[in-house]
Amino acid sequence: MLKINTQSEWIARANEVLPAGGFGNFDPGIIIARGEGSHVWDEDGNEYVDYLIGSGPMLLGHGHPEVIEAVLEQLPKGMTFFANNARGIELAEAIVDAVPCCEQVRFVAAGGEADMYAIRLARAYTGRSKILKFEGGYHGMSAEAQMSLAPSRHVNFPQAVPDSAGIPDSVAEQMLIAPFNDLEAVANLLAEHDDVAAIMVEPLQRIVPPAPGYLQGLRDLCDKHNVLLIFDEIVTGFRLAYGGAQEKYGVAPDICTLGKIIGGGFPLAALGASAEIMQHFDKAKVGEDGWLMQLGTLSGNPVASAAGLKTMEVLRRDGMYDHLREIGAELQQMQMDALTGAGIPHQICGDETLFDIYFTDTDCRDYRSAKHDDPRRNAVYNDSLRAHGIFKAPGKLYPSLAVTQADLDQTRMAVEKAVQAISAA
Repeated sequence: MLKINTQSEWIARANEVLPAGGFGNFDPGIIIARGEGSHVWDEDGNEYVDYLIGSGPMLLGHGHPEVIEAVLEQLPKGMTFFANNARGIELAEAIVDAVPCCEQVRFVAAGGEADMYAIRLARAYTGRSKILKFEGGYHGMSAEAQMSLAPSRHVNFPQAVPDSAGIPDSVAEQMLIAPFNDLEAVANLLAEHDDVAAIMVEPLQRIVPPAPGYLQGLRDLCDKHNVLLIFDEIVTGFRLAYGGAQEKYGVAPDICTLGKIIGGGFPLAALGASAEIMQHFDKAKVGEDGWLMQLGTLSGNPVASAAGLKTMEVLRRDGMYDHLREIGAELQQMQMDALTGAGIPHQICGDETLFDIYFTDTDCRDYRSAKHDDPRRNAVYNDSLRAHGIFKAPGKLYPSLAVTQADLDQTRMAVEKAVQAISAA
């Protein structure tokens, strides 16, 4: 008789072979067995409405039939070649058509890898070394990206604080840190430092939106000081709009990075820019000294490209983004209504397509202000949501196009229970 492991047994096995019992991504106390549409099931058979959606890529939901069909069509033809393939070329064409700043793209396997190469590309193009990033901004796992991502202590700007062991002190010397949504701070830093290659920013920083005019202000400062502007659109690309944050906010960077949605649930990411900037990937054009070496075993693999192409095709259909925003708006409103009715201070922070709640009266403008007055409320709230069948990260809620009215009704009930749990705590 086939033995079926319980979730607790899987957790015990994970603790034997995985550091901290997990992959480093999400709560290792839950083992997901499968996903379908807007739902996931754990190994004990518990069913959840999924607002994590793989940390963003499953915008169409799990197992979308058209994406599955595209993948199954490609699989017998080959899974990866370490060579150019038609699906990858078609995906590059679709990205260039969609994303304002992209004339050419280069594929990699993960968003953090794309961000690393974007930094290197900016340095190669400008001949400068320093990168300005924003406190709390997430750009992957490179040494530069791990500076002041989530510092536990506040230091004076622009000092960089490493968030990981194993990073040489010299990396901090090449990084300038500024508060998000503060143009004056950026202007002062650029006036003081003439060796800045690029400003790297999430246009929507985690879930903190840019103040009106802020992104255009960054664009203007970069133009004034001959600094490149990098938009990290790993999360926002093809989510905030089909053309990403560049389309939604009307500001084009010099370089952008893309991931998550463009792979349709498979490992794939990209960086893109003008042909002039991207020529640094072409040794024949820039020579040995200007050449940026980049390769990857799975970069542009045809299975991920086929999944991404079909996902993007579905997203181009009429009304898809309007519907996504309607779902997000209803999710925001039901939580605002319940929390306001209970007299619980809160702020909805983000965009209809990506947001969460801070339990505070303070406006959330940057890393230091975007926090809970009492973190225990957030823990109680999210624990109660999961107990009532809602699966989400503690600091983000990703709506998907697979969410149904029945899902929204279940979520509303779970929100009401979670608010009661906070009130009773």
